[in-house]
Amino acid sequence: MSYSYGTLRPMTTDTPARLLQLLSLLQTPREWPGGELADRLGVSRRTVRRDIDRLRELGYPVQATKGADGGYRLVAGKAMPPLVLDDEEAVAIAVGLRAGAGHAVEGVDEASVRALAKLEQVLPSRLRHRVSTLQAATTPLTSGDGATVAPETLTVMASAVAGQERLRFAYRSGDGTESRRLTEPYRLVSTGRRWYLVAYDLDRADWRTFRVDRVSDPLATGARFSPRELPTGSAAEYLRQSMYRRQETYEFDVTFAAPVEFVVARLPAWLGPPEPVDEHSCRLRATAGDSVEWLALRLALVDCEFTVHEPPELLGYVRELGERLTRAGKAPDRLTD
Repeated sequence: MSYSYGTLRPMTTDTPARLLQLLSLLQTPREWPGGELADRLGVSRRTVRRDIDRLRELGYPVQATKGADGGYRLVAGKAMPPLVLDDEEAVAIAVGLRAGAGHAVEGVDEASVRALAKLEQVLPSRLRHRVSTLQAATTPLTSGDGATVAPETLTVMASAVAGQERLRFAYRSGDGTESRRLTEPYRLVSTGRRWYLVAYDLDRADWRTFRVDRVSDPLATGARFSPRELPTGSAAEYLRQSMYRRQETYEFDVTFAAPVEFVVARLPAWLGPPEPVDEHSCRLRATAGDSVEWLALRLALVDCEFTVHEPPELLGYVRELGERLTRAGKAPDRLTD
């Protein structure tokens, strides 16, 4: 620190550090008078104006208002500029992303895992310790209905996908067989219940899908590769076809007594979009490779009346489930001491 001539105000001479401090202030949702920013930074108002111009050149949309009470504020722009987070904000975001990613909550996809990988890469060790301690001491009220995944496993995999690095890991198959795999990771895919890795298995010279909850000791080797072309157009489509090859599939047909927009917002995207029947109902015809039990629960969670047309296995389980819930909802007999 040094002091500007004729004042008792400290003046920050490190321009990059001052710009970061100014950016941190502007990212607070309020308008900052120029004089207050100058006092906070220990510089003149003229320097504040020059720094504001520098931020604009870097792509930060800083809006200025004129007048005696005018000031500066950061507004929404065409692109997402880098954020400056304090310790508490960084910990809060990391904990939230870890909680979502670890349970493969529907809607939390690979982009969230990439964000978590970037954040944890730059977190100081003291903040990493706080994040781990806080997560270990709390239990989420809701989670996905699939197996949980260690966030560290996801972040290592996401980093290897983004960096196009070969990935080595231990894998346990469905029958319990243990193996070591060396892969070229292509994409992480969330089905809403589980995370899967779509990758090219170098030892088997073929594409494979791996359940991430069965992966242990993932290691990015540092060896770079050029991504190969998938046999299908997308990782999600490849996973869907792979799952169907391994599982018994069946066609199902369901009508919902709700508008198509209502149903789409509450169904997993991989089931496909229903077709509108009229403005008050829609119909879904699709192929499923999961259990009828899980599908029945997903249909019930749409939270509207629905009718199962086929298959008979799904119709039978829905009736059985309905009877079970009806019995559970009956008033219990008066308890006696």
